[in-house]
Amino acid sequence: MKKVLKQLAVTTLMVGGSMTAVQAADWDMPMAYPESNFHTQYGKLFAEAVGTCTGGSLNITVHSGGSLFKGNEIKRAVQVGQAPIGERFLSAHQNENPIYGIDSVPFLATSYADSEALWDASKEAISGALDKDGLVLLYSAPWPAQGLYFKQEVNSVADMKGIKFRAYNSATARLAELAGMAPVQIEAADLTQALATGVAASFVSSGSTGYDSKVWEQLTHFYDTQAWLPRNAVFANKKAYGALSEQEQNCLLSSGQLTSAAATARSEQLAGWYLQQFVDNGMTVLPPSEQLATELGEFGATMTQEWLDSAGDAGAAIIDTYSASK
Repeated sequence: MKKVLKQLAVTTLMVGGSMTAVQAADWDMPMAYPESNFHTQYGKLFAEAVGTCTGGSLNITVHSGGSLFKGNEIKRAVQVGQAPIGERFLSAHQNENPIYGIDSVPFLATSYADSEALWDASKEAISGALDKDGLVLLYSAPWPAQGLYFKQEVNSVADMKGIKFRAYNSATARLAELAGMAPVQIEAADLTQALATGVAASFVSSGSTGYDSKVWEQLTHFYDTQAWLPRNAVFANKKAYGALSEQEQNCLLSSGQLTSAAATARSEQLAGWYLQQFVDNGMTVLPPSEQLATELGEFGATMTQEWLDSAGDAGAAIIDTYSASK
């Protein structure tokens, strides 16, 4: 981690050049995930790199674990200027704009290579949507692929009926509905308590979320469905960004590019490690059965068409560009 930080700081300093600040700006950066989460760790590396690149004229303090604003409050807080910068799981805002949900269309992009290709195809549209919301995209990085967590063996959709299912966006809520489960909207920071109190008994997420939540204390099975690789995005308030010097803006963007690459690589490195931690703590980790995989694939086809219907021509253009790149 320290080697990565040094590389980021030195490179961004070279990109940004030297700067003598008349008055330093201090930015608070809310993040929804705990200190141990790799997104939080790389958010801090990003902040360090920006500070080095700007020569201390822009200082970013990361507030992890939803301590400053809860996850579902962060995007709005940055939009209205309560915070100048923040990180959010953009697919949680698909109800605002379908484009934000492109990375959570089931089985559309199921590998890191496909995730990057889909991001390349959708980045311009997502940046445009954020711009309309008064936000400037700085960087994005993916989670490991999503899998299903249960406290019993599950071999088919029939085995899921009636289970209380933690949802984190409209796509996961829809998946629960199609499977006959009962979706309950729960932020990552509240997941451990929800599982412990029975508010939820299942969820779909990456190995990272399960590890952060010590999910083996409540659940027993993880099915590695490789359903999709959702992304977190870091963005700045457009007015706050516009008030910076051009060099400070360049430092934010160049630091963001470097952090995105580093965080993506780290995500891929950790993907298998998380699953091994589940095994080491007594969980059963398996691929989905043939029947379950088939049934989930049918849900994916349904949800893909539903997303295309809601996203219109802009969504179709993204899918066409993504498909042509493969």
